[in-house]
Amino acid sequence: MLGISADKPSAQKKFKDKYGLPYTLLADADKKVATLFGVVKEKNMYGKKVMGIARTTFLISPDGKIAHIFESVKPEGHAEEVLAHIKSSAKA
Repeated sequence: MLGISADKPSAQKKFKDKYGLPYTLLADADKKVATLFGVVKEKNMYGKKVMGIARTTFLISPDGKIAHIFESVKPEGHAEEVLAHIKSSAKA
């Protein structure tokens, strides 16, 4: 499991340590990966239109293909949602 954000590595380390995350965080400060995955989008921030990264989860299969995309992700309950999807896909 990997997490990718546009934050600098120092900020990611603080975040990882604060929340005890058990996975690797990758820095994408120049947003090249976000652009390739199509998640840099126009957003409204306090009434102004800005370009930002839409919080998105990609499940990538063992063969390297995108198996599922979760868009407009909210952190609360999302890990459970992903796990439920993985379990139901495994049964199918």
